[in-house]
Amino acid sequence: MAQSQNAGSPVTAYIALGANLGDRAASLHRALELLKQSPGIEVILPSSFIENPAVGGPANSPAFLNGAAEIRTTLSARALLDRLLDVEKQLGRVRSQKWSPRTIDLDLLLYGSQIISEPGLMVPHPLMHQRRFVLEPLAEIAPNAVHPLLNRRITDLLHSL
Repeated sequence: MAQSQNAGSPVTAYIALGANLGDRAASLHRALELLKQSPGIEVILPSSFIENPAVGGPANSPAFLNGAAEIRTTLSARALLDRLLDVEKQLGRVRSQKWSPRTIDLDLLLYGSQIISEPGLMVPHPLMHQRRFVLEPLAEIAPNAVHPLLNRRITDLLHSL
């Protein structure tokens, strides 16, 4: 698979944002602010936020507020993922069980047109094409972005759900 190294040339990447605990909108805005303050990351275009029922988690989990953002970065995919995890930690994310309620969730969806398969790093995000709560905000800001494994535009993936 492609390696996740980036020789310093800016890459367009897309991230998903979600929160279903606390002040969800404030958490999403704060995550974007922390990313804007990060060396090597420029937040280009955030989507609007949409409310969605929790998927796959414990019964009666609170609804999520979800969004997406286009960023330009000179970080490698691995370094970008590490920064996303750092921001989650700064905002109080505790990883107790898979898909449990959380104050913030940041996922790396696309990193240029790269396909990356490494321990702890899969790009494109392996479930993004199955999730309306990911595709809807992503289609708002990047309708013509192409999923590099499926070779389909984001809007087409959304319409096929």
